[in-house]
Amino acid sequence: MRAVFGLVLVLGMGLAGFAIYMVQGYFQEQNAALAAQRAAMAEVVPTVDVIAVNRVVEHGEQITEEDIVTIRYAEPFLPEGVFRTAEELFSNGPDEYRVALRQMEPNEPIIAVKVTEPGEVAGITALLERGMRAFAIKVDVTSGVSGFLSPGDRVDVYWTGRVDGIDGGGNGDVTKLIEAGIQLVAVDQTAESGRAGATIARTVTVQVTPDQVAALAQAQATGNLSLSLVGREDDTIAGAIEINQASLLGIVAPEAAPQVEAEQVCTIRTRRGAEVVEIPIPCTN
Repeated sequence: MRAVFGLVLVLGMGLAGFAIYMVQGYFQEQNAALAAQRAAMAEVVPTVDVIAVNRVVEHGEQITEEDIVTIRYAEPFLPEGVFRTAEELFSNGPDEYRVALRQMEPNEPIIAVKVTEPGEVAGITALLERGMRAFAIKVDVTSGVSGFLSPGDRVDVYWTGRVDGIDGGGNGDVTKLIEAGIQLVAVDQTAESGRAGATIARTVTVQVTPDQVAALAQAQATGNLSLSLVGREDDTIAGAIEINQASLLGIVAPEAAPQVEAEQVCTIRTRRGAEVVEIPIPCTN
């Protein structure tokens, strides 16, 4: 009897030890899972609600409440000028729509630079900065960089015409850089940036100061204007550039012959009978 009791006791202690071992293993697994979950949550980027469009919105289209949707956006990478609520987007009420200044794709966040102010009509005036003016320049396939110009690009403007005083006082053709790095706001009748492909334009509209408007108008009336496209990342400043026929062909103007001062001759006139003669005399200063 005592042997059976001892055997049961030993067996019970073994089962208890095994149960404790299994419980410890379970808790260790749970702790490891919780630690992994906490590590994963620490790597999750926080997000916030922003207003986006729910369809393709073309340039010039009105954006209404039916065209927007709320999406989650990574907070550390939030674009500047984003709208967080519909009330921010339609700040003057739901009847004062905003108009798209650029094409937007579905689920693209709406930011301030891509839309007009509430109730404002989309056009060139909405794109002009304070104190700036729009001026149209006539172009063709050559002067318009083969049609590879888009709104938002920057260009240098060169004037070619005939002026006086070239090559020793005569007339000659001159090409000169008159404006550097001015911004295009429209090509023909479109102000939408990021157009794909080349389009041969007849006019481009640039954003310039009133003084530059006068200079460009005078240049366009007296000669031919050509545009040179500036790279998007180019921050260099072009200096004074002027080329004429002589400098292009390497022609050196002949030196003018030195002028010899004529010797001063002083005379007196006297009458000899019926004849009047001039007699040289020393000059006195």
